[in-house]
Amino acid sequence: RVKHNLQIKNPNCVAYDLIFGCPGWVEGVIQAQAFIKSGMAKRCMVIGADTLSRIADQNDRDAMIFADGAGATMIENTDNGGSLLSHKTVTYTSNNEIDILNYDQSYDPNNKNNYIKMKGRKVYEFALLHVPQAMKACMDASGVPIENLKKIFIHQANEKMDEAIIKRFYRLYKKPVPEKIMPMSIRTLGNSSVATVPTLFDMVLKGQIEKQEVMKGDIVIFASVGAGMSLNAIVYKY
Repeated sequence: RVKHNLQIKNPNCVAYDLIFGCPGWVEGVIQAQAFIKSGMAKRCMVIGADTLSRIADQNDRDAMIFADGAGATMIENTDNGGSLLSHKTVTYTSNNEIDILNYDQSYDPNNKNNYIKMKGRKVYEFALLHVPQAMKACMDASGVPIENLKKIFIHQANEKMDEAIIKRFYRLYKKPVPEKIMPMSIRTLGNSSVATVPTLFDMVLKGQIEKQEVMKGDIVIFASVGAGMSLNAIVYKY
């Protein structure tokens, strides 16, 4: 869903709130490209920000990984910049998966407030079934051979789950997982929802993750899965 709910004094500037859960930044980049290609915009700022600490139950161990974060990206059409080669968005909001992430009462019987709740095992099973397929569809649409893929920037929800997703993704191509293909930041930054992918990408570009780098011309994938349940992917040439 897109809501135009912000007051902007500049008549040439419009702000939109994209409600898409954890995959929101990736989807924002996809929407920004659509605005630019249609001629509706020349330049877009995509901001992914979440303060999950406000809605995390302190008595729920599944909420311990949740964190706060924000990342902002400028998207514009240039002659010498990177290029978005393909994208894929899939949603299962009309299926039984819609309540895998929801709001419910605290595990503290004395606390009557509602907090974000996650069926961890269901999230894991959903992601392993659907995310590799979406990533492959996106990669195939780009026309780039899988051997040319340099990095995968995936939503930092669970390191074990992400590793399993990437293993299944490469299994679809009957290929082994290359070393250092997937940078990780969850050990230090946690799961900051919509902010995880842009902050992870920024850390790699700044050399803040050991033995991880992206060079000009490299092909990378951005991918995410989360609330809804929804998932998406982008193949990008840096």
